[in-house]
Amino acid sequence: MKKVVIYTDGACKGNPGPGGWGAWLTFGEHEKKLCGGEPETTNNRMELMGAIEGLAALKEKCDVILYTDSSYVQKGITEWLQGWKKRDWKTASKQPVKNQDLWRLLDEQCQRHDVVWKWVKGHAGIEGNEIADQLANDGIEKMQLSK
Repeated sequence: MKKVVIYTDGACKGNPGPGGWGAWLTFGEHEKKLCGGEPETTNNRMELMGAIEGLAALKEKCDVILYTDSSYVQKGITEWLQGWKKRDWKTASKQPVKNQDLWRLLDEQCQRHDVVWKWVKGHAGIEGNEIADQLANDGIEKMQLSK
């Protein structure tokens, strides 16, 4: 199985506000840079979109190490998701799960691959995280230019 490394990030100018997501995929010496944006969104939604789009770009089942600087995404997928599903998409305090639409999409993508989730400190000079951050900001710019 192919071993792929993905760095993802989300950005928002205001929260909510214009937002962007980025994903940098590497496989051996190959790389793919992805980004996109939405006019009115939140930082958490863009963090989720980076991971969703990064995984969705893979055409076949892969061994993936996915790095995110979002503890919301990392903890959500590794610690909270199973409980949400058992409780019919409710939190422990019986509230509807926020961003459920995107959590469902991320869960679907994770079923297609073997994913190991890693949290990294944002804005700490980690190359992959810096590239993903730039892509997320590019996503905002591209979206605003296409209006």
